[in-house]
Amino acid sequence: MKELVILSGKGGVGKSLVSGLVAIALKRKGYEVGILDADITGPSIPKMFGIKVPPSGNEDGILPVLSKSGIEVMSINLLLPNEDEAVIWRGPLIGNTIKQFGEEVLWGKLDYLIIDLPPGTADAPLTVMQSFPISGVIIVYTPQDLVDMIVKKAVNMTQKMEKRILGVVENMSYLYVPEIDKKIEVFGKSRGDEMAKVANAPLLGQIPIDPELAKLCDEGNIERYNGEIITKLGEAIIRLIKTENK
Repeated sequence: MKELVILSGKGGVGKSLVSGLVAIALKRKGYEVGILDADITGPSIPKMFGIKVPPSGNEDGILPVLSKSGIEVMSINLLLPNEDEAVIWRGPLIGNTIKQFGEEVLWGKLDYLIIDLPPGTADAPLTVMQSFPISGVIIVYTPQDLVDMIVKKAVNMTQKMEKRILGVVENMSYLYVPEIDKKIEVFGKSRGDEMAKVANAPLLGQIPIDPELAKLCDEGNIERYNGEIITKLGEAIIRLIKTENK
């Protein structure tokens, strides 16, 4: 099983969105995929996938919940009385919960486990980096002023933990207006090539600001999305993994 981490140096850049799209991309390529939602205090994966049922289990462990397309999902939100319940925990408890999700969840025979990290480079991301046999890290950013510093923080953490950076993904890259057939760079000029150089890794994809994608996430139907970024992400990640295995 390949364990892929989705990381960013700050919040609000769309790590959970990228985690979901990467999982969907790999699933559509025929792989068995799971998502571990390690953002304990701000989980959003169940909402995007429309999952509300709690996980089941037995004496051997906890069984993840299957999404509509068969992606295995585990998130703290699935264990709470309601999805709006606040998780007000200190760092050690959050870290122990993440470890339990790795050790006590019966993931089955997965090809890929996508780990959606909370923002930053503190306790929870550190726990994942130290506790899981990470195969690669994908760094997410948006094309805004402080992006250089933010990406460098994520790169530095990954390098210090001696993990491989698979590539970078630029979210909110542009808004496509079909009526005039034009891409508008709402948050400034794309920094894709620049950030790829900072990370010394390829640009895996540029996710547009897509009202249809936002609507599907709000409805819990992200798996219905058919944007071309899905195909590009899947192909890029598989190509990199195959290159590593040669």
